[in-house]
Amino acid sequence: MASSINTPPSSADVTAKFWDDADRHLVRYSGAGRFTREIIDHAAGSFLFTEDGRRILDFTSGQMSSILGHSHPEIVATVKRQISSLDHLYSGMLSRPVVDLARRLAGTLPAPLEKALLLTTGAESNEAAIRMAKLVTGKHEIVSFARSWHGMTQAAANATYSSGRKGYGPTAPGNFAIPTPNPYRPDFTTPDGELDWRRQLDFSFELIDAQSTGSLAACIVEPILSSGGIIEPPPGYLAALKEKCRERGMLLILDEAQTGLCRTGDWYAFERDGVVPDILTLSKTLGAGLPLAAVITSAEIEREAHERGFLFFTTHVSDPLVAAVGNTVLDVLERERMDARAAELGAFLRQGLDEIGERHDVVGDIRGRGLLVGLELVLDRETKQTSDALGAQVTQRCLELGLHMNIVQLPGMGGVFRIAPALTSSKDEISLGLAILDQAIGEVAPLHTTR
Repeated sequence: MASSINTPPSSADVTAKFWDDADRHLVRYSGAGRFTREIIDHAAGSFLFTEDGRRILDFTSGQMSSILGHSHPEIVATVKRQISSLDHLYSGMLSRPVVDLARRLAGTLPAPLEKALLLTTGAESNEAAIRMAKLVTGKHEIVSFARSWHGMTQAAANATYSSGRKGYGPTAPGNFAIPTPNPYRPDFTTPDGELDWRRQLDFSFELIDAQSTGSLAACIVEPILSSGGIIEPPPGYLAALKEKCRERGMLLILDEAQTGLCRTGDWYAFERDGVVPDILTLSKTLGAGLPLAAVITSAEIEREAHERGFLFFTTHVSDPLVAAVGNTVLDVLERERMDARAAELGAFLRQGLDEIGERHDVVGDIRGRGLLVGLELVLDRETKQTSDALGAQVTQRCLELGLHMNIVQLPGMGGVFRIAPALTSSKDEISLGLAILDQAIGEVAPLHTTR
């Protein structure tokens, strides 16, 4: 009698089953489309590795977070050590990693920023900051940029205008948007066609004053808007914005989720403008890929908030595991002088992108600071006509060639790349990414333009 032999499934069958399970069981949390059709097996340094053996250069630091690359040996060692001894506590208990991190963060910041609340995500930190600002001022109105992204929890989502507002019912009363100061696409212009940001800012607050019920609590902005298209307000803007806030008794909240901790070539992006926020929020870069965020403010504001009964904590507030990771992140940033490294690598990256722009007419603008850079593709440099399709196809071709690029996934903005390599990247890795991007643009652009 013949014996039956069970034939193992082929790798193609196993892969097909994976995507069938993903499509069947995962909630699609991004309105932009499907998940990237690659099964990531592991990551190391600046590279991701797929199950089928492909190596992909990560030009986004994960979700703009892994500033020390993937699986950094010191982060790995810290996690192994800390999780074996103390990972999580009741919210009213404290551990040394938490207090050490709060003290060390204060040491990286100008006075009077010295009091920290440690949380897990950027949305949480912005939620807590807005809640604190409302309580301290006794007011409720919040101002943010029209292309802002501050998170998906309630107050953070109410202050987010770049996406996600439609279909969820009314937002909280008193949330206002002001025009984003975009030098590449100016709305208010000087006689020579440049962005007249002072006139724009004056006009913005004339509108705010007209709409306000007299309850302006805070303005929350990113020093460089990321999801909004890597838009950097001109020098002087943040100082003028803070003055507008001061005149109205508002607090200025700066969201440095992506710009904080050396990425822009300074420890904090606000340093360039000589402005100190009333409240600073950090996330992404603080945990170098692990869920860690912080709200940092002055002793005066913290005291006022406490006296008024400030209440904000989560299950994972002040968790020792991620706090220990945050301390290790600071160790590496300080020892390796990552602010200077980001400035040097950023200049190298910018030079390479400028050269790509000289070769390809579809490159309309290159902007940003340090290792947070935007490249905007256009169909015509004169009209600045953008193209979501062009951006999507260049992104796909980059992936095929071994480079993961992040394109802004918002309608009408799909031609803007957000480039954010790890601070630990080498010049060879930056050069590899530039070469792949150059090739992808060269192959795809002729399909969209006529010359």
